[in-house]
Amino acid sequence: MPNQLLRQLKPEDEELARKREELATIRAGLADRELELADCRQQLNAFQGRYLRQVGTLYAELDGLNSRIRTLQAARNPSPLADAQAEEARQQAHQTYQEAHGSASEAREFAPSPELKALFREAAKRIHPDLARDSVDQERRTRCMAEANRAYQAGDAEGLKRILVEFEDGADSVHGEGTGAELVRAIRQISQARNRLAAIEAELAALQTSEIGLLRKDAESAERNGRDLLAELANTVRQQIEVARKELERLSVQGQDSK
Repeated sequence: MPNQLLRQLKPEDEELARKREELATIRAGLADRELELADCRQQLNAFQGRYLRQVGTLYAELDGLNSRIRTLQAARNPSPLADAQAEEARQQAHQTYQEAHGSASEAREFAPSPELKALFREAAKRIHPDLARDSVDQERRTRCMAEANRAYQAGDAEGLKRILVEFEDGADSVHGEGTGAELVRAIRQISQARNRLAAIEAELAALQTSEIGLLRKDAESAERNGRDLLAELANTVRQQIEVARKELERLSVQGQDSK
């Protein structure tokens, strides 16, 4: 707001005007970071899906073979330790199979259009729960923001448009009585938005340093050098599968010869 206009206002009105400008700036930054977080989540989900389909299924096959090997070994040389190792191998095989063939493996590459990004950013800017004025407003915003996240993840631009239209920024049209009440609300909204920004930064850092996040970073680095890291990992596991198959065949033959 121009300085000339500020000088014409009362001190409390001047402060409210400054806080509203500050809130508008924070609101825009918060929308950008929410978009970055949503993209990061989706990109990691897509990479994890590709990893599970390309490498995870092979690990599931390898763990299945190792489970059968441990079971045969425990049958031929019974002991509490052998039984425990066989049970552990069976549990590992089951877990790996579930992970490799579960819903996470179905995630596909995420490439949102510029329109979809712009719509989500606008939704985050207008609807974000941390900009709520009261508990009723926050509940409404939380519900609408969750719907916006689902629409973005599904690539549903029309759904995002509908959510924005239905919301109509209704929360911003509700005003308290007097400048003091508005000033308190603005200060609270700024504080909540800053807290959310800090939470987003923490979650982004956690995602980027997670196991799948670090693997994706290594895969991107390898790709820049003309290598396919997931293909390399898959070839390594295939070699381990071949060794495990031979060991299983050897144990099976020994078992037949001993009968």
